[in-house]
Amino acid sequence: MNSFKNAYFNKLSSFLLKKECLIAVYLLLAIIAGFKQYHHHTYNNYLIFKYVYWHTLDLQNLYNNYPEYQDSNHYGPVFSIFIAPFALLPDGLGCILWNIANVVILLLGIYSLPISLNKRTIIAWICVHEALTALFSFQFNIALTGLILLSFSYLVKKKEVQSAFFIAIGTMIKLYGIVGLAFFFFTRNKLKFIAACFIAFLVLFILPMVISSPAFVVQSYADWYHSLAHKNDLNASLTSFQDISLMGIVRRTTGNINLPNAPFLLAGLVLFGLPYLRTKQYKHIGYRLMLLASTLIFTVIFSSGSESPTYIIAFAGVAIWFMVQQNPKKGWAIALFIFAFILTSLSPTDIFPRPVKEFIRLYSLKALPCVIIWLTIIYQMMKEDFESYLITDK
Repeated sequence: MNSFKNAYFNKLSSFLLKKECLIAVYLLLAIIAGFKQYHHHTYNNYLIFKYVYWHTLDLQNLYNNYPEYQDSNHYGPVFSIFIAPFALLPDGLGCILWNIANVVILLLGIYSLPISLNKRTIIAWICVHEALTALFSFQFNIALTGLILLSFSYLVKKKEVQSAFFIAIGTMIKLYGIVGLAFFFFTRNKLKFIAACFIAFLVLFILPMVISSPAFVVQSYADWYHSLAHKNDLNASLTSFQDISLMGIVRRTTGNINLPNAPFLLAGLVLFGLPYLRTKQYKHIGYRLMLLASTLIFTVIFSSGSESPTYIIAFAGVAIWFMVQQNPKKGWAIALFIFAFILTSLSPTDIFPRPVKEFIRLYSLKALPCVIIWLTIIYQMMKEDFESYLITDK
């Protein structure tokens, strides 16, 4: 009986670890989420995205509230070009294809990582629930996670031009993409990378002028700045669905809504930068992957704009951190990962009673495990020797 169970378990594990199985699951979830939200007329985010193209075409302010949707756009002018193929389609088809495009970019990012194939597939499985959460909101954060991963992988592969364009695309659509510059010290061709970044940002700055005008694009960047500043003020509300961050935890547990972000950001940047002092570790892929994990989590836990669907970015960092840990994994690392999976990933689901979910939301506790793991990463990067880390074993 036990041998039968073991054989069945081995077959199931082998099937689930097939890249094709994982891709099929992601595509199916993208289709189901897109269809469900369109069918129930709950695709306001997609409408915001879609009208970025049409408002650019009509030279209308990209950041005003419009009757077509009940919110405002917060993405950069170049987003009008990337959303155009979907905006031209009927909404139902556009919703589904938009979700598919996002998961394709995420999977390309995950499978580009310099780590064994099985570990890449496990990372994708770990992220699947957070990806589904973001899919229901048609969030670009799914693709943004993929772009950050691609910017890392291509820089490690000494393909500086491609890396620069991935960074520029992420940044010019949503500022989070700028964190790709954290990997700058991993390239030996620094001048080539800097030149590629300059060209990439310039091209993407000019690109939306093709369907609008230079004056409109320049004005749109000014409008974008004011829009983000206003949004940042609103995020600090004690009842907001955003500010799921370290600052949000402190603001909401203390009731001090006026607590500024700057001290947290300054302390966070200092801690984030400390591992860069260990220059001899740069060459080790384990160290590089830990920096990638740190970057992904830092981006979210130190942003007052973070909301539940944003955590696909941070949870990709959690997954990478967990898979970098050596086998057999330490008990404390497993416990911390389980804590993160339950509180960060599963807390918005019906597994938790409504009062518990509301308590977690009100105090931004979804961020707590990621904060602890990020601090753990900083500690490990400062103390451990990554030469012995086995990353690409099959």
